[in-house]
Formats: sequence, C-alpha cells, structure tokens
Amino acid sequence: MRTRRAVSLLVLATALPRLLALLHERGAILASFTDKGDNFAQTFLATGTYGFIPGHPSAYTQPLYGWFLIPLYWIFGRHWEVVGLAQICIAIATTLIVWQIGRRWLTPTIGVLAGLLVALHPYLVWHDVHMNREILDHFLAVSTVYLTLHAAERFGWQRALPLGAVIGLGILSNVRLEALPLLLGAYLLWRAGSSRRTLLATGAIFAGAALLVMPWVVRNKVSVGCWAVTTDARALWKANNVNTYTTLKHGGWIDAVPQPTSFPPTPQDVFEHWQKTGVVLPYNECAQMTEFQSKVITFWKKHPGEKARLIPLDAQWLWQPAVVETGGRPGAGTWLDTLRTTAEPAYMVVLYVLGYQTLVAMLFVGETRYRVPWDFLIALLAARTVVELSARVRARRLRDGVGQAQTEQ
Repeated sequence: MRTRRAVSLLVLATALPRLLALLHERGAILASFTDKGDNFAQTFLATGTYGFIPGHPSAYTQPLYGWFLIPLYWIFGRHWEVVGLAQICIAIATTLIVWQIGRRWLTPTIGVLAGLLVALHPYLVWHDVHMNREILDHFLAVSTVYLTLHAAERFGWQRALPLGAVIGLGILSNVRLEALPLLLGAYLLWRAGSSRRTLLATGAIFAGAALLVMPWVVRNKVSVGCWAVTTDARALWKANNVNTYTTLKHGGWIDAVPQPTSFPPTPQDVFEHWQKTGVVLPYNECAQMTEFQSKVITFWKKHPGEKARLIPLDAQWLWQPAVVETGGRPGAGTWLDTLRTTAEPAYMVVLYVLGYQTLVAMLFVGETRYRVPWDFLIALLAARTVVELSARVRARRLRDGVGQAQTEQ
C-alpha cells in the first residue's frame, strides 16, 4: 500500500469512530468523570495559580494533562468540541507512529495492520474522547518505543537525548514511569556494549528526562514545600492497606477504600469544601504525602500476606481482556457495559492469542486504562503473526499446486 493511501486509511479509521463517540457523548465530556487537570487548568487561566484554589499552588496531580488543556482553553475556550477534537488528533498521531514503527522495523503491511488494530480498539474509541490523561500516556508510550528503536540503530547522545526528553514527559503524565530511564538505558547500553560513546548516550537519556522533570520538581519544592512529581500519595495508600482487597473483590475501585476520619483532609477534599462554603481548611499536602508513603511501607512490612493476596488480583485486573468493572463506573447498565463485556474481550482475546507492565500493576493496582497505552505492542506482534500466517498459507497452497501439477503430468 502506498504511503498516502496508508495514511488516509489510518486517519479515517482512527477519526471516524471517535467522532461518532464524541457526538454521542458530547453532553458528558465536561460534566462527568473529569480529570483533576481540568480544575488546575481552569484555576491557572483565571488566577495564575496552578492548583485547585486560587493562591494555593498544588502538586496533587501529575501535571502534563493540565498543561495540555491550558492552551486549548486559553485559545478556544472550555468546550466539549475543543477537548474531544484535540484528543482525537492525539489519537491519530498515536496510530500513525505505530504504523511507522511497524513500517520501519518490520514491514509496511505489518505497520498498516498494527495501526488499524490500535485505531479500532473498542475501549480506546470511547476512552480517547473523554477527559483523561491516558490519551497522552498512549501517545508518549508509542513515541518512547519509536525513539528507543531509533536509538538502538546507532546509540549516541544525539538520539538518546530526545528519547530521554519524551520519557521525562511520560513521567510528568504518569509518575509510575519514573523507573523507565533505568530500564531503557540499561537495555540500550547492553545492546550497544559499553564504551565511552554509549556511556555518554546513556547519560543523555537521564539528562533529557531530568531536563523536563526537574523544573516541575523544583517548582513544587519552592511553591508547595517538597520535592515531588505529585503529592497524591493517598492513591498509593488506597491500593495498599488492609481494606483494599475486600473493596476490590466486592466490585469497588480503590476510591471506595474507607479512609479513617482521623486522617486530615486532602487538597481535593479542601477544594470541594471551598467550592461549597468559600472557606479554605488548613492542610499540608507535603506532610500528607510523607504520611501516606509511611503508611504504605508499614503495610508492606506488617502485612506481607495481605499484600501477597493483592498481587495476583492486581495483575489480573491489568491483563484481563474484559474491561475492569467497578462500582460508579461511567455508563453502568448502558450499551457501554455491552462494549466492556463483549466487544472488548473479543477484541483483546484475539490480540492475546496472536501476540503476547505487570510489575507496576503488582505494586499499585492493575486497571484496563493503565494497560491500554501499551496495547500497541501486542498489536504489532499480532499484525506480524497475521502476516506470517498468511505467507505460510500462500506458500503451502503454492507447494500443493506445484505438486498436483507434477502429479498430473
């Protein structure tokens, strides 16, 4: 397939189903299940404070999605069309990079097939148009793999530096990726061999990541009071305490884990109280971060059996083909549940059979939306398998045809 036709096919396959989903969901885009970055972006444009409340800078969310929304709101205003169309553009870019990975390092056919598998992913068709930071996670994951393969061809600092910068953006979007520079740096160094040039290139990965991450971390130290990418350590605590397993097994998400009344209000609690009353309750999000981190470590030390019981469930939730269903999920009882229980499992089972991030899930809690940014890797393997199987079938038919012709002669 010619390049222009391939691009047109992939753009249409990505855009059209998402446009239909956007039109159907237009009333919910800005009204339901909005990201904290949305609140931060609105406060920043109104007052210059990046946080929940004017005059109270915060780091209670990973910042990249809020930064993504700020220029959109500033230029076009806060409208469902703006958010939805911008995210569809990101989804198109993601599909095209998957195509380029397959096209450049495998075959053009594999690239197109993998791009189509990503474009038509049932979960992503709905998820990509709603307000969520995973749209950026997906784009950055694909970009990271592309740049890693590019660096592996000739591992030098010129190729390693942009890879590190993209990893840095990924950490600002999803702090769970903070160990990725170590993983990819070790892989590239192992592949290229140790030399002055490759050691410099490995250092460039860390330098590129630090160049993007450190200004935000320093800002948090100066404005919020602590060195951190995000102070929302409560999310880690909710995934690691004695009530987590029971909550998850009964169909609740970790937000439903009961928090003792003795715990101080979080920045989000303070924000909600301020919205209702106009009163800002005293809080210290840095102290809370430290406290919740301490509680998680204590849980691991004192309840290793309980954590061991959580690990298989975490991995199951990450890798199960059906979308994770929890209480309070969007669209419960509607056609979306049919998509979750039928279309998505059928789609993912095929990918699992054809093709093949679990460690982080065992540390945190696995969830479909944490896995889908990396599903393109399965799509690439699946596409390659389809092409290989097709080639073998054609070869067998050709051999059978030649054999039959010889027999007839």
